[in-house]
Amino acid sequence: MQRTHIRETKDLIDVEVNLFGWVHNRRDHGKLIFLDLRDKTGVIQVVFTPDNEEIYKKAEKLRSEWVVNVKGRVQARPEKMINPELETGKVELSPLEVDILNEAATPPFALDTDGYEIGEENRMKYRYIDLRRQRMSKNMSVRHKIILFIRNWLDNRGFIEIETPILTKSTPEGARDYVVPSRMYPGKFFALPQSPQQYKQLLMVGGVEKYFQIARCFRDEDTRGDRQPEFTQLDLEMSFADRENLININEELLIDIVEKICPEKKIQEIPFPRLSFKEAMEKYGTDRPDLRNDKNDPNLLAFCWIIDFPFFEKDEESGRYTFTHNPFSAPKPEYMSDLLDKKNIDDILTSQYDVVLNGSEIGGGSLRNHRPEALESVFEIMGFEKNAIRDNFGHMLEALGLGAPPHGGIAWGLDRLITLLNNEPNIREVIAFPKTGDARDLMMESPSEISPKQLRELKLKLEK
Repeated sequence: MQRTHIRETKDLIDVEVNLFGWVHNRRDHGKLIFLDLRDKTGVIQVVFTPDNEEIYKKAEKLRSEWVVNVKGRVQARPEKMINPELETGKVELSPLEVDILNEAATPPFALDTDGYEIGEENRMKYRYIDLRRQRMSKNMSVRHKIILFIRNWLDNRGFIEIETPILTKSTPEGARDYVVPSRMYPGKFFALPQSPQQYKQLLMVGGVEKYFQIARCFRDEDTRGDRQPEFTQLDLEMSFADRENLININEELLIDIVEKICPEKKIQEIPFPRLSFKEAMEKYGTDRPDLRNDKNDPNLLAFCWIIDFPFFEKDEESGRYTFTHNPFSAPKPEYMSDLLDKKNIDDILTSQYDVVLNGSEIGGGSLRNHRPEALESVFEIMGFEKNAIRDNFGHMLEALGLGAPPHGGIAWGLDRLITLLNNEPNIREVIAFPKTGDARDLMMESPSEISPKQLRELKLKLEK
């Protein structure tokens, strides 16, 4: 008999069905045994009576999280027994056959709650159990729907998805890199990408024109509660586009995601309001303002764009200039001459644009320097010697000198966006297998030591 998903049983009264799933819980009421059976689509009550001794004895053995196959007939519940909180609350199953597919040790924690009350370290260690929880299952489902929607939406508008390398070059452009030693080239290292920034610009040089990727990114940053060593971006780049083109297409996509995937949400203002960095700081004291009229409304979404950022700021320790967002950004057109002449540096504004939702930055992008002399000026202002610029970014300068089109793009923090749309407190709740706040994987017990043999192969020695 073909498998029936539990959600389907609500429309199958008096039909024999073949269900597979987990024992959600079991309750003994005198001679009756009530079992809640769960699969990814829902929960149904199974009622065992002593009439069928063989099945009844199996039911007496069943415990939480055992994996079972139950064949039976769907019946309407008595009027007084209807459970309005369950999608299948008007039906129950009268079992005809029960097959125990796998027994289970006592779970490390309860699964019939939302799980917030359970210590996070315990949840991370047994994440494969925690994922069975209804809330977590919903989060994974919404994440899937949003990413699938994005892919189809961009495909319909002429974007193509291209995967860029995970093993790349370590360059001084932002956070600390995760580095990977090369066995074949002792003493040399790959780096894991902090973002596909350089590759997506090189794709524009390659004539792709409209690129996107659901990209994995890696940053060896100091620990913080809502930060992960690896995370997921929507990465997007377009040739021959100005700031208005890029802001408008991203705004349209965000609105469609909310309306199609999360229709219970309400966007406070369309089009999204725009504030300059200066205006946001003066009025709200932050460049990530929460503009909600009612901050107690969990379904209210207040998007806004922050624009006209300073390009450079001085590092307090070194006194040298550093970029505020991205060294590959272009200045606003009226500041290009100042950039090339390396003058009035504190006044230069960048073409950067950030999109903010309810006080969280969920994306940032800019127009890029598509001329090599402009990118070189950025690094010179930051104090890089010409040799260092060529060593680290020579490949980019060469590419930009070989017919690079004007281009720009954006990267969304997908984990942050999905967290906010699911009303979750942090990004770990919407990632299947996250690290802890201090960058450990308790389930796999990593990071871990490697063997002396592996160290020898890599020509590495550890300092005590």
